[in-house]
Amino acid sequence: MMIDLTHTLTTSTETPMSIWPGHPKLEMRKVASIPEQNANVTAISLGSHTGTHIDAPNHFIADGLTVDKYDLNKLVGRAVVVDVRGKKEREMITWEDMEKWEGEMREGVIVLVCTGWSQYWGKENYGQHPFMDFNAAEKLMGKGVRVVGCDTLSPDDICSPTSQVHKVILGAGGVIAENLKGIEEVLGLKDPFVSLLPLKLDNCDGSPIRAIAWSTGGESV
Repeated sequence: MMIDLTHTLTTSTETPMSIWPGHPKLEMRKVASIPEQNANVTAISLGSHTGTHIDAPNHFIADGLTVDKYDLNKLVGRAVVVDVRGKKEREMITWEDMEKWEGEMREGVIVLVCTGWSQYWGKENYGQHPFMDFNAAEKLMGKGVRVVGCDTLSPDDICSPTSQVHKVILGAGGVIAENLKGIEEVLGLKDPFVSLLPLKLDNCDGSPIRAIAWSTGGESV
């Protein structure tokens, strides 16, 4: 069973996308069509942090690795889902909320923080999501975790000018996957694995991804 954790990139006004304030909007323009040029070709313009994407260390760390140089082995691995769906708007996610899964957190494991907020994708309140305490991020890094994914616009409070969680994770050489969709479905998998592979963009700070999860042991009982 494979689960798609990716929001659709679309310019449709019927299914709007959530984009970080000030970032480039997605543009898609047909430049060739089958009736006229015998093939369909689309010109695409978007930001490196559009839709479901990863932040490379270089996003906030000047000498950090860019997305094309990051070790792909770290972006495919066993997933641990931290279920914090009880959190409300702008509520902090603390280490106490996460320590239930502490025994599974180690090097090579990809931690997915499930707030359930992807249901608000494209809506006005999407940016009012729960956010991680930087002390919790430091604890994760201390456990050897280097890849953290969330179903929100950011693991930080988007109103924070310091972006402390980003700096903790990216500063440790980690990667952040943002705007994941439907992480709660992964809770139903036994021994879940996840892939967060980016485009190979030269010297770039991030990249859209096609995020997927699958089970190596069947569905949970």
